[in-house]
Amino acid sequence: MGKPTGFLEFDRELPKKREVKDRIKDYNEVDAPMSEPIALKQASRCMDCGTPFCHNGCPLGNIIPEFNDAVYQSNWKLAYEILISTNNFPEFTGRICPAPCEASCVLGINKPPVTIEYIEKSIIEKAFEGGYAAARKPANRTDKKIAIVGSGPAGLAAAAQLNQAGHTVTVFERADEIGGLLRYGIPDFKLDKQIVERRINLMIEEGIRFQTNANVGVNVSIDQLREEYDVILLTGGSTVPRDLPIPGRDLKGVHFAMDFLPQQNKRVSGKKISTEEIWATNKNVFVIGGGDTGSDCVGTSIRHGAKSVTQIEIMPKPPESRTASMPWPNWPMILRTSTSHEEGCERQWSIVTKEFIGDGEGRLKALKVVEVEWTGGSFKEKAGTEKEIPCELALLALGFLHPQHNGLLDQLGVDYDERGNVKCTKYQTSVEGIFAAGDMRRGQSLVVWAISEGREAARAIDRYLMGNTTLEAKEKGILNLSVE
Repeated sequence: MGKPTGFLEFDRELPKKREVKDRIKDYNEVDAPMSEPIALKQASRCMDCGTPFCHNGCPLGNIIPEFNDAVYQSNWKLAYEILISTNNFPEFTGRICPAPCEASCVLGINKPPVTIEYIEKSIIEKAFEGGYAAARKPANRTDKKIAIVGSGPAGLAAAAQLNQAGHTVTVFERADEIGGLLRYGIPDFKLDKQIVERRINLMIEEGIRFQTNANVGVNVSIDQLREEYDVILLTGGSTVPRDLPIPGRDLKGVHFAMDFLPQQNKRVSGKKISTEEIWATNKNVFVIGGGDTGSDCVGTSIRHGAKSVTQIEIMPKPPESRTASMPWPNWPMILRTSTSHEEGCERQWSIVTKEFIGDGEGRLKALKVVEVEWTGGSFKEKAGTEKEIPCELALLALGFLHPQHNGLLDQLGVDYDERGNVKCTKYQTSVEGIFAAGDMRRGQSLVVWAISEGREAARAIDRYLMGNTTLEAKEKGILNLSVE
């Protein structure tokens, strides 16, 4: 590697984030701009470790030591070529991926791991700044046409790959903007929508077609798509949220997280809200669910000017570092504190919500909760801990069950697996010529897995149409780099 002793000389370091007192006043990205000196120093910490476990930790198989070395050598263009060979959208993963690669970093055995996610983000931003993150138009076009239903990261990755293979690709999106949860779901303070739009514009330049307000099975005919296209790829995501069916669930003030978060995305973009508006302003807010979506609700509620924000979780508080049950290089279930938590949120664990309590006029005024204790894989309520807590807004961030069945999927007649996801064999559904990828196929997961799913589905489709495929498998890594 460029600096064999870098991991001994330098500690893990990231640029400082914007001050809390400033950032909670707007929806601009929390992270400070990319710092080239920090990126170079951090890239030098990558060890010549022999067996880079980070490759396996990353669902995309990113070739991490090689792009770290290129960054250390200040060869940003080479670093970009290496990174883009496996990852279509480093600007997304560099911002919103939990970085399983870092959990597998060999340096992480006894030191803080290499800042792989930050280096990814630095590479792609440097590429756009330098003008070499440019449109890559296919050399030749085939006569094959592919319809992709859903424009989240899986659909976009598949579109990019299939377009590179020379096929004509059209992406159908039922919302009014392209991007799926990247556009309506991830807060702007984590992912500025100009970053999404920048990528979409590049894909349009490459020849990919997009249709918004196109709800296939409703205002776009499935029969017409099957007649006009050689293949249909379903990438609609896992969109049916897990509910909390307890007394008072129908009170005004109890909402799913994904009814709350997209509204703020629209406000930031200057769009009108067509449904009842949900605000956290001057309210005691409880976010029920301890994951990333819950954290996003926390940050958004704080920016609304909530009176208080509390995030509760049924599971016990995780440990702050690895334990014997989660050894390296496995993904550790440890306590993670997001930038939203840092902004003023109370977190409570081993809490169960038993009832939503109304004010007599149909509005939420409190939660009835109880502490629980866990033994093995089950829990029981702790006697004497039941209490009522003032709450005027409860946001359910309990994850998702499976894709929406009624409409498109039921009309197509695809089979489902035991969890209600679309059942596939090598990304092909039970219906000839219909493929599926992303959360719709594998269940709720990470953006990096969605990109991987889209890329692998594109390989399967290319092989289905052409008898073989020119698209690289993630296991093969990088080939034929043209940059010196």
